[in-house]
Amino acid sequence: MAANDLPDLGVPARLAARMSMAEQHEYLRAKLTRRGVLRGGGLAAAGAAGAGGLVLGSDAALRQGAGRTVGGAPEPVLSRATVDGRHVAPFGRHLAFGADPGTQMRVSWQVPFAVRKPYLRFGPRPWELESRVAAEVRALHTPSLGRNLPAVEQLYLHARLDGLRPGTTYYYGVGHEGFDPASAERLGTVGSFTTAPDGGGESFVFTAFGDQGVGPDALTTNQLLLGQNPAFHLHAGDICYADDTGHGKKSDTYDARVWDQYLAQTEPVASRVPWMVTTGNHDMEAWYSPEGYGGQAARWSLPGNGPAPARAPGVYAFEYGNVGVIALDANDVSYEIPANLGYTDGAQTRWLERTLKRMRAARGIDFVVVFFHHCAYSTATHGSDGGVRDAWVALFEQHHVDLVINGHNHVYERTDPLRGGKPTRAVRVGDVTDPKRDGTVYVTAGGGGRELYDFSAPDSYAGHVEERDSVRGIRWTKGRREERGEVDWSRVRYTGFSFLAVECRGGRRPSLSVTALAGSGRRVDHFVVRR
Repeated sequence: MAANDLPDLGVPARLAARMSMAEQHEYLRAKLTRRGVLRGGGLAAAGAAGAGGLVLGSDAALRQGAGRTVGGAPEPVLSRATVDGRHVAPFGRHLAFGADPGTQMRVSWQVPFAVRKPYLRFGPRPWELESRVAAEVRALHTPSLGRNLPAVEQLYLHARLDGLRPGTTYYYGVGHEGFDPASAERLGTVGSFTTAPDGGGESFVFTAFGDQGVGPDALTTNQLLLGQNPAFHLHAGDICYADDTGHGKKSDTYDARVWDQYLAQTEPVASRVPWMVTTGNHDMEAWYSPEGYGGQAARWSLPGNGPAPARAPGVYAFEYGNVGVIALDANDVSYEIPANLGYTDGAQTRWLERTLKRMRAARGIDFVVVFFHHCAYSTATHGSDGGVRDAWVALFEQHHVDLVINGHNHVYERTDPLRGGKPTRAVRVGDVTDPKRDGTVYVTAGGGGRELYDFSAPDSYAGHVEERDSVRGIRWTKGRREERGEVDWSRVRYTGFSFLAVECRGGRRPSLSVTALAGSGRRVDHFVVRR
């Protein structure tokens, strides 16, 4: 069957609007079965999909036994065909910490064709890659999920490095049979990473943004970000926009090839800077699994220490130096886009409370930073999500969270410190705040590269101050209703591509020096969190 002849898998909007993500998953599987797309192996090739993305052993011949079913239809049998490994180059390398950034690193990459015995080499110098780790292969099959879209087969490889030395730079290369990164002709493919230091005395920088996508503005942001020499990067969801609509509906169109473009675009940074992602509304991909995260589980290796059952790979925590970082999935609590509302049945929020308590009691942790996609407080196009506020803001206040980073709105916006939804004092550009005394600051950093949104009030940022006592805003409430009114907490607003660079210092007077940099490199905001 030619790609152009494949059925359009969308559904009428009146039906899609009533569907949860799990119902969308079942609908897609059932509709494909009825249309015969999966029957007869017409889409079988080097990849396949189970409910959460098929996981294959590293030495397997990339095949799966017949007789299993997906959505009631025979699962495609993976091909044994391979290409001469000498002619297959890995691409899309991206790093992520394990649960302990001082001793664990996860390395992920892609290959365009099935290869034999994929592996990773690493060592103390580029010419000494003596240690070798076998890679795990996770194969994804995506049928045509819209008119004129082809079926796509993708092969993601992952290597787990444990028992590393803290504060140490390692060099690594990825390869397979026929492609040895330690050979003289392949040394140009060798990358490096540095583990977290042992203790919280050293200063470091981390960066953050959301809503990146693929394109020239995203590339520019990456180049500026790398210039900050960050220890790690936080991506607050809406990663590549393979789902270009992001409504959490079956009528969304989905092009899996955009992931290949995104990971290739990000490789120059993510191959040396741990790229710590969480999930946005555009990252719910209904085909792969009931909650929509099977694709993410195949493409990323993240700490995996979130709440059980581990259905949300983008929920986890780690500690780096004197900073504790918590990643959350706001799709679980969103009133605006409720496709996954309540899918963890409160497990994520209970885990958040336990994690906040543990971090606040831990010696050496001065600051707690939380990042997720949907905005708790923003006045731009999507407004604020009342579901996020209802579920989590009281916990942030109880445990004196120092900084909350969101995406979703494609702008930069920063609040005054808040307690009980009200600003406690004005924190202007260059000011200092103490979260225990003043409350939590919320930053929307959604200018990572996607098309920009609008504010209801004039921009107000460093060198261009247009302060307002109040501005118009939207808050989403239960039942996906909009509540409109005036808010008094919007301090800095900037319509432009941008990202956060946060310098973390320990010692007797620990601080977070938070800077927002525009796509031009200009500083548009700066404030200090000090304890």
